[in-house]
Amino acid sequence: MVTSYHTALLLMSTAPTERGYWFEEWQDCATGLNRPYDDRVINRFNALSHSRRDGATSQLERRLVRGLMLAPAGANVIMQLGRLGVGRGVAQSPVTSGSLMKHPLKRTRTTLAYIWLALYGTDDERSELRRNVDAQHRHVRSRPNDEVTYDAYDAQLQLWVAACMYVGSQQGYEILYGHSSDVAASELLRRCSRFATTLQVPANQWPSDPSVFEEYWSSGLNLVKFDEVTTRYVMDFIDLRFVPRPLAAMLRPLHRLLCIGFLETTFREALLLEWSERDQRRFRRLCVVMKWVNRLAPRILAEFPWNLVRRDSRRRLSHGRSLV
Repeated sequence: MVTSYHTALLLMSTAPTERGYWFEEWQDCATGLNRPYDDRVINRFNALSHSRRDGATSQLERRLVRGLMLAPAGANVIMQLGRLGVGRGVAQSPVTSGSLMKHPLKRTRTTLAYIWLALYGTDDERSELRRNVDAQHRHVRSRPNDEVTYDAYDAQLQLWVAACMYVGSQQGYEILYGHSSDVAASELLRRCSRFATTLQVPANQWPSDPSVFEEYWSSGLNLVKFDEVTTRYVMDFIDLRFVPRPLAAMLRPLHRLLCIGFLETTFREALLLEWSERDQRRFRRLCVVMKWVNRLAPRILAEFPWNLVRRDSRRRLSHGRSLV
């Protein structure tokens, strides 16, 4: 599932740091792998490990629901489209009701609902979400004579999308709070596995530790490619062609700065996007300001839009309404 976010959410930005992975090498049943210890044997070391993990989990959950975690959202959309099958599937999708270019507000709502329920939903809620998304995805596939073959049910394409979402979550976290502890970083990797397993990706395909993820990500960057169709779609996205012109003209400079600023060099070069030292300085200044906004904003504002998304998603589920 390719994520897309409303322009207003992209105004909430933070400061970039070098991406890194500092995760403890532990495995959890949530990833479909066995734990390296016997749960029946509780010793002092295990008790301490669980205590640290529980504390990190609680803190991580509080930090993930900050609205500024969506700062890398625009760049994340572009990253996902960097796998040609994903890009073509989005650009040529016959499901117009979920098109960002035609229905940006609805697309924003459904994308944020997916993120929220994938991360925090119950098993029943995630199953309902999966049914809703599958109903849309079954229509997204290439035709026999298309030059690029794709299928929204392709687990490898979905794994790439989920990996991009994980990278975006990591960017947001480290930008707002600095480098995470090993325990918190491990929990973030584990929790983001839900982006993949909520759809068709088998649990054992999600990278089990950060070194495995780094290998997957590095190899994935070698496959980044944009053709004429996907490049045009990405540039329309960067230029906000999906919002009214007066609003687009006002927001475009900031939106472009955020989108390109959060992209890795591989994506910039593939799209021939210019990025100067002056752009980098402006990006850093903006990020510092937004980092302080995150610290000082009242909770009800700092957690927007997640507080609204949570309420709306649960209301739709309770009334039997479609999430997408």
